[in-house]
Amino acid sequence: MTRFSKPLAALVLGIAVSALATPSFAQRSEGMSGPREQAIRACNKEAGKLKQYVWGDAQQDMYRSCMMKHGQQE
Repeated sequence: MTRFSKPLAALVLGIAVSALATPSFAQRSEGMSGPREQAIRACNKEAGKLKQYVWGDAQQDMYRSCMMKHGQQE
């Protein structure tokens, strides 16, 4: 029987978990409703005016509040 070192086992486990957490397991956009898609586009456009490296928190808050105004989850 082969013995693995703990760091190697942790690395293998980390890779396996990250492979399962890929976007392919997330909700696909084919099932997205029209109003949600429009809200996402509008809010991304609005929040995109602020640059992440300068206004990171404000950008996220702007996106969240925009989605709330449209009655959508972020």
